[in-house]
Amino acid sequence: MDKKLQDVEKQYTNIPIPKELDMVVEDALKQGRKKRKKRAPQWLLGTAAAAILFTASLNVSPAMARTLSEIPVVGNVVKVLTWTEYKVTEDRYDADIQVPSIENLENQELSSTLNEKYRAQGKALYDAFIAEVGDLKANGGGHLGVESGFEIKTDNEQILSIGRYVVNTVASSSTVMQYDTIDKEHEILITLPMLFKDEQYIDIISDNIKEQMRAQMAASNQEKIYWVKGAGLPDEELIEEFTAIQPDQQFYISDKGKLMISFDKYEVAPGYMGVVEFEIPTAILKDSLVSTKYIH
Repeated sequence: MDKKLQDVEKQYTNIPIPKELDMVVEDALKQGRKKRKKRAPQWLLGTAAAAILFTASLNVSPAMARTLSEIPVVGNVVKVLTWTEYKVTEDRYDADIQVPSIENLENQELSSTLNEKYRAQGKALYDAFIAEVGDLKANGGGHLGVESGFEIKTDNEQILSIGRYVVNTVASSSTVMQYDTIDKEHEILITLPMLFKDEQYIDIISDNIKEQMRAQMAASNQEKIYWVKGAGLPDEELIEEFTAIQPDQQFYISDKGKLMISFDKYEVAPGYMGVVEFEIPTAILKDSLVSTKYIH
């Protein structure tokens, strides 16, 4: 992958998550207990500190337009709006980025903290993009493109899952996806570890994904390629062998209550495969799940 592209992505991924977010989530749960007759499940209360929203894959550009154009989502209460759109259009430098904003959560402190995080990341990546354009112009020019936005993966009475993407283009392109999943009833952020009793889920999910990869490769006559052993791919072509998911691997919960695991472009497969997703069968997860409230 092009070094300039890596530098821009590195500046995004290094943006710190506010330390205050843990406290905000904890306070949200306390407020929820006071306001609701129905108590949140105990396992949710015990994992409040882990429920940190690891926010957007956002890249931005110079012209700030406060559009607040509403995206059709999220039931009758919670809404996702376009808070800011940054656009740049030059001969060799293009950027188009939409920064989302989660609105109408009863816990205004939580939504405010999350939205400030979105905006901070957007501004930081805007600065990184502009700096990179300046370097390119100072050194004879080049090409740089950024496109990012968001889509609603799930929107029902229980779950809101938002997927955000950023596509960086220099000599080649990369795509990064990140997902935020919210329990709308209890207004908390759901992370992958909090769904499971212990860390055994990592091996269970990883083994299933490797099986799916091998099956897809066999069925497609290797039109689909994943960097996984046991699928007939020569070792020298295993660029970065997939062995296991990360404990906080990107995921979302589908409208049917299925766990969807996502990998970025180039993460587990050649670039032409793009972003790839795997639906994990609930049957193999049921003994590891804390509850079937979300995954069923």
